[in-house]
Amino acid sequence: PRDPPALASQRAPSRDVLLVSAIITVSLSVTVVLCGLCHWCQRKLGKRYKNSLETVGTPDSGRGRSEKKAIKLPAGGKAVNTAPVPGQTPHDESDRRTEPRSSVSDLVNSLTSEMLMLSPGSEEDEAHEGCSRENLGRIQFSVGYNFQESTLTVKIMKAQELPAKDFSGTSDPFVKIYLLPDKKHKLETKVKRKNLNPHWNETFLFEGFPYEKVVQRILYLQVLDYDRFSRNDPIGEVSIPLNKVDLTQMQTFWKDLKPCSDGSGSRGELLLSLCYNPSANSIIVNIIKARNLKAMDIGGTSDPYVKVWLMYKDKRVEKKKTVTMKRNLNPIFNESFAFDIPTEKLRETTIIITVMDKDRLSRNDVIGKIYLSWKSGPGEVKHWKDMIARPRQPVAQWHQLKA
Repeated sequence: PRDPPALASQRAPSRDVLLVSAIITVSLSVTVVLCGLCHWCQRKLGKRYKNSLETVGTPDSGRGRSEKKAIKLPAGGKAVNTAPVPGQTPHDESDRRTEPRSSVSDLVNSLTSEMLMLSPGSEEDEAHEGCSRENLGRIQFSVGYNFQESTLTVKIMKAQELPAKDFSGTSDPFVKIYLLPDKKHKLETKVKRKNLNPHWNETFLFEGFPYEKVVQRILYLQVLDYDRFSRNDPIGEVSIPLNKVDLTQMQTFWKDLKPCSDGSGSRGELLLSLCYNPSANSIIVNIIKARNLKAMDIGGTSDPYVKVWLMYKDKRVEKKKTVTMKRNLNPIFNESFAFDIPTEKLRETTIIITVMDKDRLSRNDVIGKIYLSWKSGPGEVKHWKDMIARPRQPVAQWHQLKA
C-alpha cells in the first residue's frame, strides 16, 4: 500500500535540503584544501624570512651590524622593550595561544625580537663614549665687581661628584684661580683631604683692577688632585669670559668640569686586554699596542716601554714591565703579565699602567698613565666590570693616556 502524500513528503528529503547539504560538503572540502595550502605557504614564507634574517645577521653583510649596536636581551629571550614595532598589528593573548607555531604571527614575533636586538648607534659613538661623555663633576662659584673699590670678587663655594684620582678611591681636591691671559698670578684654595664633594667657601679679591681691563679677562678655574710626592693630577677646568657676565652684582654659577687642556697635545692611546680567572685567583694583563704616542725626544720620537703596577689599597705589591721599543710612536708589544689577586681583594685592587719614554742619559719620562679599578674613570671602570662579567675571557679596550 502506498503512503499518504503527507507522510511521503516527510520521509523523502526535499530538493532544497539536498542542495544545501551539497553546498556545505563542497565548502568544507574547499576549506580543508585551503588550510593545507595556507600552512604550506606559511612554512615556505617562514623559511624565506628566516633565510633573509640569517643573511642580515652574518658578519659578511655590509650593512646592519656596522650601523647598528646589539643589545643583549635578558635570560629567557624576552625583550625588555615592549613598545610596538612600526607596522606590526597588536595581537590578543587568546589569538596568540590558538595560532600554530608556523603562522605569520610567529614570524612577526621573531622579526620583532630581531629588531629589538638592534638599536640606532654608530661605532664613532662607542669610540668616544669613554672620553667625550666622561663625568668629571661640577663646581659652584660666584663672581662680581665692586666699582667703588675697583675689585673683582671670586668665591669658590663647592664641587660635586669629582672623580677619584688616588689609589684609595678618593681625591684631595683644590682649585687654582686665574684671570687669563695672565698665568703668572694665580690664587689657590685649601686642599680638602679625601673628599669627592668638597666645600671650600673661600673668597678671593683681585684689587685695583679697572673695570675696562676686567671685561677683557677670562676667569679660569682648574680643579686638581693634590699629591704630596708627585705632580698634582688635573681633574677638570672651567672658563668663563667676564664680558659675558653681569658684574654689577654677585652672580652664582654651576658649571660642569671639562677635561683639562694639555698644551702639549694628546699623549696617545694604549690597547690592552684583561682576563680574570676566578678559580686561579689571577688577572692576566696583556699590553697589546699603542698609537699616536707623544714625542718626548728632541728628534720628534720616543723610546716607549710600559710599566704595570699591582696596587692593593695604597701599597705597591708587584711590578712588571715590557721591553723598550726604540724610536716608535706606534709600538706593538704583545706582552702578558699575570698577577695573583684573590677574589675578596678585587674591590681594593688597582692596576696602574704607565707608558714611559726610555732615556739613557737622564731620567725616564712619563708619557701617560691608566688607572684600572672599580673606582677609576668611566672608561676604566667599564673595562674592569667587563672583565669581571666575562671570566676566563680576554677583554680588550683602547684607553686614552692621561697625565
